[in-house]
Amino acid sequence: MMTLRLLDQAAEFEDIPMKTKAKVWVMTAQMDFTSISFQKSWDIDFIHGALSFAVHSKQVTGFGAFLRNRKPTSEKGDGFIREFWEQAFGCVFSNSKVAAEICTGEEKLETLPSFVFEMSMTSHSYSIYNAVYSVAHALHAIRSSKCSHRLMTCGGRWNLRNHQPWQLHDFLRSLSFNNSAGEVISFDQDGNLVAGFDIINWVTFPNQSFRRIKVGKIDPTATEDILLSVDDDAIVWPSWFNQAQPISLCNENCHPGSRRRKKEEEQFCCYECPPCPEGKISNETDMNDCFQCPEDHCPNKDKNWCIPKYIVYLSYEEPLGMSLAIFVLIFSFVTAVVLGIFIKHKDTPIVKANNRNLTYTLLISLLLCFLCALLFIGKPEKVSCLLQQAAFGVIFAVAISCILAKTMIVVLAFMATKPGSKKWVRKPLAYCVVLPCFLLQVILCTVWLARSPPFPSLDMNSLTAEMVLKCNEGSTLMFYCVLGFLGFLALLSFSVAFLARKLPDSFNEAKFITFSMLIFCSVWLSFIPAYLSTTGKYTVTVEIFSILATSAGLLVCIFFPKCYTIVVRPDLNRRELLIRRLTA
Repeated sequence: MMTLRLLDQAAEFEDIPMKTKAKVWVMTAQMDFTSISFQKSWDIDFIHGALSFAVHSKQVTGFGAFLRNRKPTSEKGDGFIREFWEQAFGCVFSNSKVAAEICTGEEKLETLPSFVFEMSMTSHSYSIYNAVYSVAHALHAIRSSKCSHRLMTCGGRWNLRNHQPWQLHDFLRSLSFNNSAGEVISFDQDGNLVAGFDIINWVTFPNQSFRRIKVGKIDPTATEDILLSVDDDAIVWPSWFNQAQPISLCNENCHPGSRRRKKEEEQFCCYECPPCPEGKISNETDMNDCFQCPEDHCPNKDKNWCIPKYIVYLSYEEPLGMSLAIFVLIFSFVTAVVLGIFIKHKDTPIVKANNRNLTYTLLISLLLCFLCALLFIGKPEKVSCLLQQAAFGVIFAVAISCILAKTMIVVLAFMATKPGSKKWVRKPLAYCVVLPCFLLQVILCTVWLARSPPFPSLDMNSLTAEMVLKCNEGSTLMFYCVLGFLGFLALLSFSVAFLARKLPDSFNEAKFITFSMLIFCSVWLSFIPAYLSTTGKYTVTVEIFSILATSAGLLVCIFFPKCYTIVVRPDLNRRELLIRRLTA
């Protein structure tokens, strides 16, 4: 260390810019800072930020007091302390022939600068301290073993000269004891001391003092992944580094947006920098792992920052929402026109033959089915979420129960043989079918809304960069119960209409109802997997499409043929012609 300081001074004398080379001293173990007397005034900043390895050590209790009591006059058999005293304090004792300041022997070691003499126990001294006690314990073990072998109490003086140094090896290898610092001292099977290394950072100060700060360790007893640990933030790098860490010579640092991964079968300082996986970021250099953004944030394009997610829902302003709303209005207008045609021609035979009240109820329910699709478009609110599924379930229950009633009336009308039975069949049967189905669906929806109603919620996980504002069904079981009841009515209507498909055409809607129910069942059977597999606003789109498709199928299949007869072929809309077809 003294030579190193001489080289540094020589470099400055020759005007060699040492600091601009931006080097960090990395020193081996057992490197201590020492100086000779004429170096005391020299700058020690060259060592600032250096790193060194040191055998793991701890401060021994009483060592400072021991040093403060050392005096060259009291140590009669130690000539080394007088030489050290003269060198450290820059003085000589009276018996010296050199003309210099006289040493009194009362100088205080604690007044010396730390780079001349440290009052704390260094790692080198700690090793010597443990070595002395290890030998002492080994000698004690040898004597104890010999006494035990002789089966007698050993007394008197024990002659150490009768033993060779190699005879201590077996006892040292099996040795284990606690020193006064509280650490366990032991040796492994190869005779090596079980001790790790401390990684020391040397920090200098303007008053030419310095401190050695522990910034890491090498623990041979730890697992491989934590064998070497370093606290990067605790290291004070040289001032000309501008507090930046030196980069590895093997590869560049991993930039934010990537993570550090060790290369197989290469040096520990060699690693690759794969980008962060989807949904994770890294915002610092050389991060070992990426981390997840908060739920309401997502990674940016470079995956080095979390940005807020956008809130999305099916709105009227976007093309998809606008297109669906236009289709709703078109189908609603067409349904209103069909209803107007049937009301205008309510006294014609074809309208009377198909039960006017049921026809009007079915058309009004289809009109409301189209309009209830508008509840699914726009920003989900508490009221709209409550009305969406309930209104859809109740209105569709009325529409399908009307179709079921119309089909059953047609079947029973042709099966009745008693006079006047047809009149009895029509109105009471319609009420007995439509009203109970309506009330049962109302009860299901009421229970649903009372126990676990739908509510607006934010889905933060389905999409990477967006939060989906949607209506949560609340109770999924009740939602599928409502759909299941509609499916039951549809299958029942399909079965009855299929049985009545061969009845005379003049009174028979069964063929058209069969086809419309086939469309209804096909759409809603495909709705369930589509609803479960889509995410975001497209889930709502699937439900709106199912509502429009089934309602349009019912409207076209059941009412368009009648409208054609009423408007285009009024000559076929005569009682005589209908009766003739029936009797034929």
